[in-house]
Amino acid sequence: MYNDIVERNNVKVFGEGQKTILFAHGFGCDQSVWRDVAPAFSTDYRVVLFDYVGSGNSDKSRYSTERYDSLNGYAQDVIDVCDALELENIVFVGHSVSSMIGALASIERPGIIEKLIMIGPSPHYLNEPGYVGGFDKSDVDALLDMMEINYREWAKYLAPVVMGEDSDSTITKNFENTLCSNDPVISRKFAEVTFTSDSRDILGEITSPTLILQTQFDAIAPVAVGEYLHTKITTSEFVLMEATGHNPHLSYPEETVTCIKAYLTK
Repeated sequence: MYNDIVERNNVKVFGEGQKTILFAHGFGCDQSVWRDVAPAFSTDYRVVLFDYVGSGNSDKSRYSTERYDSLNGYAQDVIDVCDALELENIVFVGHSVSSMIGALASIERPGIIEKLIMIGPSPHYLNEPGYVGGFDKSDVDALLDMMEINYREWAKYLAPVVMGEDSDSTITKNFENTLCSNDPVISRKFAEVTFTSDSRDILGEITSPTLILQTQFDAIAPVAVGEYLHTKITTSEFVLMEATGHNPHLSYPEETVTCIKAYLTK
């Protein structure tokens, strides 16, 4: 099982610590997004990076719409990686949709995840009466349609929105390239699963101590979403960063590292 999962999910392990910290990327990304964050933990932790099946350098032949038609399939990837490496009581750092994927894994398999760290999390991206998710259904439908019609133009449009930076900035261009490196068909399905997911009903089941890292201006997961999560996860701590945009681990890696370390050393 070890070699099978390591190859399937392109698992990378480094670091010298006894305790393990696992970094999980968000939609449209791969493990490379942690390049300026993960190494900062290699002295004190065993660091694990991986790609969800269908993303990055994972074995895309192992992707199936049946398994990955909900976030549960991605949560199973997390569980599989932990089982293959014989991990338990880890620190799970999830960006965006991976925050809820990690929460699902922690509920499904108690004992695997000791602490949850959520960066720009959202349990539900759609606006509903009494709930601000950030998107109307028509917005999501238009986004998915654009992905089908012209994937590259979609990536060019989305990158500056996500990064909260000018479209010509280096980090925006780099993120656009990351989006474009994905398989368009798989990426669109992952987008649909992500933006139509609703994990609000599981929030009360989260028992792992949880850090919610929220940026000042996030077009994907507004501050109201982070505050909502904080009220629903009784074990959570909420930190409003000075950073802006949805990817602070790319645009503000130093502050991201500082916030995570401050929480872990308490």
